[in-house]
Order: sequence, then structure tokens, then C-alpha cells
Amino acid sequence: MAPINGNVPPPLEGKMRRIGVMTSGGDAPGMNGVVRAVVRMSIAKGCEPYGIYEGYEGLVQGGSLIKRMEWADVRNWVSIGGTLIGTARCKAFYERPGRLKAAKNMVLHGIDALIVCGGDGSLTGADKFRAEWPDLLKELVETKELTAAETAQFQHLNIVGLVGSIDNDLSSTDATIGCYSSLGTICESVDKIDATAMSHQRAFVIEVMGRHCGWLALMAALSTGADFVFIPEKPPSGDWEKQMCTIIKERRALGKRKTIVIIAEGAHDTELQKISPTRVKDLLTNKLGLDTRITTLGHLQRGGEPCAYDRMLSTLQGVEAVHAVLDATPETPTPVICIIENKIVRKRLDDAIKATHAVAEAIEAKDFSEAMRLRDSEFSEYYTAYMTTTATDQPELLLPKEKRMRIAIVHVGAPAGGMNAATQSAVAYCLARGHTPIAIHNGFPGLTRHHDDKPVGSVREITWLDTEGWISTGGSEIGTNRGLPSAHMEKTAECFALYKFDALFVVGGFEAFTALSELRKGRAEYPSFRIPMVLLPATVSNNVPGTEYSIGSDTCLNALVTFCDAIRVSASSSRRRVFVVETQGGRSGYIATVAGLSIGAVAVYTPEEGINLNMLSQDIEHLRQSFATDRGQNQAGKLILCNEHASEAFDSMEIAKIIKEEAKGRFDARHAIPGHWQQGVRPSPMDRVRAVRLASKCIQFLEDYAGQTEEAIAADSQSSAVIGIKGASVIFSSMLKLERDETDWKDRRPKNEFWLAMKTVVDTLSGRPNPGLKRN
Repeated sequence: MAPINGNVPPPLEGKMRRIGVMTSGGDAPGMNGVVRAVVRMSIAKGCEPYGIYEGYEGLVQGGSLIKRMEWADVRNWVSIGGTLIGTARCKAFYERPGRLKAAKNMVLHGIDALIVCGGDGSLTGADKFRAEWPDLLKELVETKELTAAETAQFQHLNIVGLVGSIDNDLSSTDATIGCYSSLGTICESVDKIDATAMSHQRAFVIEVMGRHCGWLALMAALSTGADFVFIPEKPPSGDWEKQMCTIIKERRALGKRKTIVIIAEGAHDTELQKISPTRVKDLLTNKLGLDTRITTLGHLQRGGEPCAYDRMLSTLQGVEAVHAVLDATPETPTPVICIIENKIVRKRLDDAIKATHAVAEAIEAKDFSEAMRLRDSEFSEYYTAYMTTTATDQPELLLPKEKRMRIAIVHVGAPAGGMNAATQSAVAYCLARGHTPIAIHNGFPGLTRHHDDKPVGSVREITWLDTEGWISTGGSEIGTNRGLPSAHMEKTAECFALYKFDALFVVGGFEAFTALSELRKGRAEYPSFRIPMVLLPATVSNNVPGTEYSIGSDTCLNALVTFCDAIRVSASSSRRRVFVVETQGGRSGYIATVAGLSIGAVAVYTPEEGINLNMLSQDIEHLRQSFATDRGQNQAGKLILCNEHASEAFDSMEIAKIIKEEAKGRFDARHAIPGHWQQGVRPSPMDRVRAVRLASKCIQFLEDYAGQTEEAIAADSQSSAVIGIKGASVIFSSMLKLERDETDWKDRRPKNEFWLAMKTVVDTLSGRPNPGLKRN
């Protein structure tokens, strides 16, 4: 059909839409993942996607800056930083004449829905544009820029917002696209500075971005064990100079060789007077005599490839944005796509913007308690965790002596990034409350075999200084072991009684889950097990029942994504090559699936789905067609991810051989096994901050049982529990219920795995053959 009057294309059939996607405001890692997801999901749903280049400037200028996007246009975009469709400040859009031009350009291209990825200013502009839309069209008709017939099909404009911001400054969401990539850059920089500071016994004042939001500064301080932090929402007290110097002086007296202070660029005191890095440096130099340097990270924080989390978040939110467009009616309020804990949700954009502006207003009014409340509960919890776990002397937090406990800490299973951060947090919290933290070295075998070794046994009280610096170290500083209590159950019980454990904090994966199950069941025979016990899941496999997130899984994903990015370079250089990459994960396909989502894998093989010859045949045919139609730079290498236990018959090497044989010389196939590389070196920032927060919650959970009798504890099914993130909540789940109702003991994973729906997203966005999938 010809466009109406030769200008405006006719509407698409049914509910299908022409969807514009644009990035606006400051660039953020992950924006390209949004564009890729929107373009490919739109095509898969029978819609037409349009890329609007240079943000609102492209919308106003029109012409070549509004481009119909095809499937191949966004190949491999998910791994690239910045925004490939550009972003620019557009003063013209602030004025009505500019918005009239933008509306006309959208009508001329037949675009009736707009997905905007940007900060609160960009999203506010988009919502205003929607509110004015009917009047804009009316004026365009009155001024004869368009005819009534041309605008008839565009009476309603649907807009969906996604938040792309490294500052994480929008209320109503736990994370914005790009914030964890930026935090990773900061932590990597601070970790390197830390080595110099330690070597020379120096102090460093590190300024990070955040004019109106202290999220980056707070999370960086939490992730690196900084001595002091300045954030706009919670400025230090009036005597902050004395307070900071006292804290740092105490730590130096304990033997600490270095000092790190993190300051947000928008930091101020309670009277809203700016606190500059220079002011802090002069204070440390003149008052404490420390050799102090300033490091301003600047735009370094904004660049680079997106981390695994931002790739996943941008992809899932981009997909959800397309669904939101297709679900929308003329009456639907403009939604913004958010994430709460582990759940993608839609919220009203105007409410989110209002809440964000309310934070700034509360700060301006010096109502800092309200500013903290308005941020969100997670932000406040992280601040509390930081304050509790970093100070050495907090008498106001001490419990009465009768409430103080001897809390044992043990690591069980394979090492995972964040185990040490969890331990450091638990120890600091214990000491702040007056508890005695006791490390069991080398797991349960270490307890039963070496507890009374001379001169030092495996059961040791642990001090604040013992754990200094652990938050950023990988592996397990107290040692971990796969051995279970059942190997020497009676001896384990004797040791619990000998060392008078009042509570047990376990960190580990499925072996730790099994160990806790054995101890719970052993209560009937062994009274020393009648104590509160809690498990913090920590495993790269993320296969522990009771949680959708395990400490260490994000570190694993980042390591695997880095490996795959490097492999893709090799595959792309050879042009016609496929790499089959074998992933860890036990009998859970979580790591393979989320990594596949994060790198744009052609296919992902998991134990849950298995592998058969028909599947391989379809995938090989898909590869043949893909390589046959690829041209130029799009003729890039491709990746397939295969879980280590996806099939008993086909491993990654065999799959690569089959693909190569069936390719008949049209393309090549190789396999690659990253192995233990996937455990990572240093834990990711997400694993660090979540380990600190969840470990503190675990000790709070244990201390609630202080003073209870053995009988009462044994009778309470909740006294043996797993902490976990489920959907939008952090919860403690009873071991009894988990063992009975939610555990697939044979395959060592939860019965109902939350991530299975992501597999469909991977297949859809890769173009993998799938019933009902429409692809142009």
C-alpha cells in the first residue's frame, strides 16, 4: 500500500506498532543492549522498529536521523559501551516549536510508540511530549503542516521509559542501566589505588560522580571497605572533621596502613555547604599528618563495556518495554521499567519522577532523614550496613551481655566471589553488637580433624583487623571444603559443644545447603545442634533452593562474559567461525542462560532442556542460513554456550566437531573451556555489596534467638533457614520447607527455577528457530 498522500505510511495490521527507540541524556553502559532488545523483540512481535539517532535532536531534525532498523543492524551491540545511536542535548525540544517538529517527524514515519532510555530529565521530557501530543497534532493540522487524514491514525502516543544512568538516581528502582558497570570501574580503580596506599601508608581521597545522588559513593565505600564516605542524602554531623579523624586515627592505631575516603561530587555538610576533596585532604594532612593524595575518576566512570548485570538488565528491560507498548491502551499511564531486587516491574513514570524530585527537595530543606527514606529501603539498608560494619567502636550498638552470642562462621563447598566480603561483614557486625565471631577454618573436615592442632587449631576467634581488606579478595580466606558433617557427625557435635557455639553462620552452595539439612536433622540426637543456623548462598552455579541469587554468581558471569568477548574477537577475525563455550553451573543452566543473554549467544544448551540430534540439526541449519546472509562487518563469529552437564552424550568438544562436520567447509567450529577462570579473581561489586548486606541480615536473624532454650529453638522450624532474594523481596526460608517442597535433590537445584523464562528471550533475540517466531 502507498502512504497516505504519499507521505505517511499506512497503519500496521492489528495491534502491531511502529516503535521508535532512542537514547538520551548522558550515555550509560547497557544502552546499546536496550536498543538491540527493542529492535529484535519488535521484529519478533511483527512490529517495525525505528532507531532515532542523536536523542531528541534526531526526533526534531528527522530525515536520516530516524532510520528503520533491521535484525542485523544491532548484531553484537549488547557488548558495546556508550550508545551507538548517539545522544545529544537538544535545546529545541524544550520549546514547543521543537516538539511540533518532533511530532511531525514521527507521523511522517508512521511511529506511534516511543521507547526512551535516559535519565529523569529525558523521561520527564518524553512524558510531557505525550501529554501534549493531541494538541501538537491539532496545531500541525491547523497550520497545514499535516492533514487531518494523515494524523487520524496517530491520535494516541504511547511512551515507555527505561532508566539509563550511571548515578542510579531514579527513585522506585533498585538499579538503573549502567550503574553497576560504573561501580565496577570505580572499584577496580580503588582496588589498584589501595595497593599504592598500603605500600606507602598513604591516604587517598577519591571523588566519584553523583551530584544529587550518593549511590555510587556509598556502594564504592561499601565495596572497598573505605574508611569514610560523603553522600548528599546523609551528610556527616556538624563535627564531622573530628568524627572522621577519630575513626581514621583508631584504625591506624589498630595497625591499618592505608586510608581511603570516598566523596560524591555533590557532597555537602548539614548546612548544605560543599565539602570538597581538597578540604578533606587538607584535614587528613594537617590534623593527622597523613601523606594524602586526591584522585578524581571523572568520565572514566562512564565509559567501557557494560558488565554482565547491565547487559542482562538492559536486555530484559528492553524486552519488557516492547511488551509494555503492545499492552498499552490510550488510557495507560506512561510506565517506566524498573527492577526491585530480582524482579522486572512496571511503575508509573510520573510517580517515579515525583519521588526522585522529592529527594532533592528534602535535601534542600535539610530533611536528610526524609531524603534517605525517599531513596528506597535498599539504599538505607546499605547505608546502615556500611556504618555498622566499618566502625570499630560503637558502644550504642552493643547488646546486653545476656544477649551476646558465640557465633561460628564456616564456608562449605567450592569458593565463590564474595565469601570473604560476607565473612568480613558478619565479623564486623558481630563485634559491633558484642558477639564473639569464631571462624571454622577449612570447613567441617577442618573442624573435626584439626580443631585442636598445635600451636593453632582450626577454630579461632576472629578480630576486626583479621578481616581487613577481605571485602575485595576472591576465594575463601578461612578455607572452604566440600566435606559434610555426616562424615563425622558425632565428632562435629562434640566440637559444637566443646567450643560452645550459640549460633552458626554458613556460607556456601549446594553442599552448604546439604550440610545445614544434616545438622537440622541431627538435632534429634545431638543437643549441641539445637542452635539457630542460617545459610547465605554463595556459589557460581546459583542453584541453592530458597533464593534467586547466590553470592559469587555475578562474579562468575562477569568473568565468563569477559572470556566470551575475547573469544568473539577471535571468531569474528576468522569471520566464518563458531565457538562452543563450555560453562560451569553444575546441573543448573542459570550461568549458561544468563551469560548467553549477556553476550547474544546463537544458542544455549542447558541440563534442564538437554541436547538431542534434532536440536543440533536445527541449530546447524540456522547457522548455515545466518552465515549465508551475513555481509561485511555483520559476517562476524558466533558463540554457543553449553553447560558442562547439558548432555551425557554431547560435550562442547563433540558439539563443535559435529557442527564443523555438518558445515561442509562453509564455516568452522571450535570449542573453548574457561574452566575455573569463571570463579573470577576479585568479587564483582554486586557480589561485594550484596554479601555485606545479606550477611548483616543473617547475624540479625541469629541474634533474635539469643536467650531461647534448646527445646524452643529445636521446635521452631524457622530456626534453621536460608536467606534469599525471591522476586522483589529478601526472605528467610525454613530449611524444613525447602528440603521437603522446593529441592530437586537428584539434580542439586531448586524444583522451580525462576530464570527458565530467560531461555525463551535468548532464543528469540538470537533468531534461533522457534515455533511462532516471526523474523524479517
